[in-house]
Amino acid sequence: MAQFNYIVRSQSGARQEGNIDAKNINDASEKLRADGLTVIKILERDTSFDFLTPFLERLNLEIEKFKNKVPLSTLVFFTRQLATMFASGLTIERSIFFLAQEEKSKKFKKVLVDLETNIKRGLLLSDALERHPGVFFNLYIALVRAGEVSGKLADTLDELSSYMETVEDTQRKVKSAMYYPVFIIGFLFFMMFITFTFIIPQFKSVYDQLGSELPYYTVLLVNISEWFQSNFFFLSFLIFMGLVVLWLLSLTDSGRLSKDRLLLKTPIFGALIEQGILSKFAKTFGILVGSGVSIMDSMGLLQKVVDNRVYELAINKAAKNIENGVNISTALKETGEFPPILIQLLATGEETGEIDGLALKASDFYTKQVNAIVDRLTSIIEPLLIVLVGAVIGGIVIVTYLPIFHFGEALAN
Repeated sequence: MAQFNYIVRSQSGARQEGNIDAKNINDASEKLRADGLTVIKILERDTSFDFLTPFLERLNLEIEKFKNKVPLSTLVFFTRQLATMFASGLTIERSIFFLAQEEKSKKFKKVLVDLETNIKRGLLLSDALERHPGVFFNLYIALVRAGEVSGKLADTLDELSSYMETVEDTQRKVKSAMYYPVFIIGFLFFMMFITFTFIIPQFKSVYDQLGSELPYYTVLLVNISEWFQSNFFFLSFLIFMGLVVLWLLSLTDSGRLSKDRLLLKTPIFGALIEQGILSKFAKTFGILVGSGVSIMDSMGLLQKVVDNRVYELAINKAAKNIENGVNISTALKETGEFPPILIQLLATGEETGEIDGLALKASDFYTKQVNAIVDRLTSIIEPLLIVLVGAVIGGIVIVTYLPIFHFGEALAN
């Protein structure tokens, strides 16, 4: 007998999760259907390697995202169109059918066709979306489910598309700020590769002809060049394997925690990451509470959308305190991770009953902070990179031509 994890929906429409013992996946599915349940998802659980389950789940999710990656702009357009068509009186099934017909991306079109098929079979939109975790993120699915429960699906989809537009705009600003430094650093490494592979070996033959003793730094540069040429493929393989190992470690709980702590402590960029997380937290919290999702369910979803292990643990700790009767602002304050401004706004929201509105205002504040940091980065990084490139290239040129200064001594010998 094997054990299977399942997600089902009862005849009343309630969503249930659990596990069941069965001979195989078909036997498990038949048992669940026999109880009048609609099977949404069922997976075999390998109990002998249960400690690997979280890692394997994240690995599968990353592979799924890579295979079915859909640009956020495409998802925003789909959600906006779906909200408009549904609000106009079309059913979800027909709306998705028409959107699938017009979709140009083959990957996303395949997803939409599968959504339409599953909805025809009786699944709710949220359940159908849940079958594509590489395309639709946790918050997307949760908000759609909240809209279905509250009967305000069109409004929820419209609000969701606005939220994703804000996220897309922030991501675009951060990426645009990073394009220039990434290009410059890439250009610097390329120039160093050319220098050590082709230029310095040419100078080595000139040095040999001079016959004089070379300066220490020139000898060091020549030795580095020779070592680089001899070990280029080994070094490339080592770097590649190191990146793969680091990526795999980042999928584990401890690895993610170490990586996220390091990122948050990085000068300048750490502040950018932190402000982005706080903006996402406040925005998501405000939308969830405003959509009628319970506080405990909201905290569970927030752990999945902040995309940072440090804040995941903080939210988990806060959720346990809230469950024990502590109010939201106090629970968040006790984690030591959330700033006083956010806590004060949420405390005011609890007193006035407008916690969702004030959370959204907090999100706007942190979004402006992100924009300000991006603008500051753009103005600071450009001159720093110019100095860095000048120092590295200038240093290499000086060390390369240093023996020329002793040219007279070489001729005398």
